[in-house]
Amino acid sequence: MIIVKIILAIFLPPLAAALQVGITTHFWINLILTFFGYIPGMVHALWLIVTNKTA
Repeated sequence: MIIVKIILAIFLPPLAAALQVGITTHFWINLILTFFGYIPGMVHALWLIVTNKTA
């Protein structure tokens, strides 16, 4: 499942963040970062997945 989340983090960062932590503060931060620039949102989503953050 982690491979799927990493692939989603590359292509759809907010979806990957939502799958990892749910609709929490981290999801909203990721959504804002993705709107401001795709790369920051992607990095944040990958960080959430790699550090195994959970809700």
